[in-house]
Amino acid sequence: MSCTRLLALPLLLAFLLTAGCGEEGAQTPQTAAPTPTVSAPAQTQGTGLEFALPCYPQSSFHPITGANRTNLTLGGLIYEGLFELDENFQPRNVLCSSYAVSEDGLTWTFALVQGVTFSDGSTLTPQDAADSLNLARTSTLYAARLAGVTGVTAQEGGVSVTLSAPNGALPALLDIPIVKGTGERPLGTGPYALSGEGEDLVLTARTGWWQDRALPCSQIPLRSIQAADDLIHAFDTKDISLVFTDLTGTNALGFSGSFETVDCPTSVMLYVGFNCTSGPCAQQGVRQALQRSFDRQSVATVLLARHAQEAALPVSPASPLYDEDLAGQLEYAPSAAEELLAGLGWSKGEDGILSQGRQKLSLTFVVPSDNTHRLAAAEHLAQGLTQIGIEVELEKLSWTEYTAALERGDFDLYLGEVRMTGDFDPGVLIAPGGTLNYGGYNDPQAVQLLTAFRAASGENRTAAALALYTYLAENPPFGVICFKNWSLLVQWGQVEGMTPTQQNAFHGFADWKIA
Repeated sequence: MSCTRLLALPLLLAFLLTAGCGEEGAQTPQTAAPTPTVSAPAQTQGTGLEFALPCYPQSSFHPITGANRTNLTLGGLIYEGLFELDENFQPRNVLCSSYAVSEDGLTWTFALVQGVTFSDGSTLTPQDAADSLNLARTSTLYAARLAGVTGVTAQEGGVSVTLSAPNGALPALLDIPIVKGTGERPLGTGPYALSGEGEDLVLTARTGWWQDRALPCSQIPLRSIQAADDLIHAFDTKDISLVFTDLTGTNALGFSGSFETVDCPTSVMLYVGFNCTSGPCAQQGVRQALQRSFDRQSVATVLLARHAQEAALPVSPASPLYDEDLAGQLEYAPSAAEELLAGLGWSKGEDGILSQGRQKLSLTFVVPSDNTHRLAAAEHLAQGLTQIGIEVELEKLSWTEYTAALERGDFDLYLGEVRMTGDFDPGVLIAPGGTLNYGGYNDPQAVQLLTAFRAASGENRTAAALALYTYLAENPPFGVICFKNWSLLVQWGQVEGMTPTQQNAFHGFADWKIA
């Protein structure tokens, strides 16, 4: 996790006000300190500000079927899952006490922690867990990650999950809120309960929370928000304490004033996709050369203002699966790219453009024009290709035109962004028929290695990941640029010890210090 402080800087930046919202596996058009004592009310002694959060009272608060991003962010204080992912994307047990896997890897049995209650005092049951997971299988937020699940059933003391194919990292996909009730405000097992009506909503610390930990405040008032402008105004005037945002997303909003920024790594990958079936990129060697032509560091640190981590492999650098040695073999090296191309018979003419006989090395690079950060990244990457002698036509398209071009395969390169699932399965990008395999990548060896990666667990998974990534480096379907960060913007000096994660802005909230 990186921490950056911003003071009195107006930001015309995009926001994504949720932990865990946004369809995974889909192209996006644009998310141990000492235990503090309880204070009441949530008044910060150092700043004179009340610790308050925003909400949209007219929208659903359901953490599985809801769509309002601001309300979904609050879920980290109200709900818990069988597991949670830490800052390194490793699953940690929460409502699950233990689990067992069948010999064929297709059936997982998860035992529940005993004595857990919902906010109304009722006991968490296996049926509650099974119902929540089955609801998630049909929801926009979670259906993609659970596509390999064929059934979830309640059993004595826990739940059973069956798969269509082995997945050794299934717990990384089960940080899904467990709820009770079907309304827009279902009950949760988390540290706070939502109460009140209309514009008088409040989060109240639960005296019967099963983890029995002291919380930094006994009540958190919720400020009513009706539109994005209200959110900006509430934060700028310090009426709310924080927002969780994607500072490099689409739909620019402006925040100003004095505040701190705490970044957390995400599974959102920015990459350059290759057309593997036609044009120059159909040649494996050209794709290898292109990988060495991408100035990832400048994109991550300059164009994305350090709200990203440069990466050369299809897994976050925060994950233990990321192999620094292999990534180093793919680092930005224009001279190495030129040597690779020269070995393929491409030579520079008097105009400085690489060619083979009368054929120039010319590439069409498509990018959506609705996101200024991605557009700037594409321009920079195109400039880097031009400098080594590649002729690049950068097509800046509307989102509709961009997706149509991808569907038609009308490109040599495209700049894409995808939120990968917590197990970092690249299947949607490399498997034949994968929903994001626009370049037509079709390699049986890659599929075999992908299958082995999916099935592996523990230390075997690390080895399987390295084998897969090594093969993809030699036979690249795309070139990874970076993994984005999301940012927690907090009023200056009001809160300490924030440890947000992609799925939970309030991760470790019991250890936060509010002034």
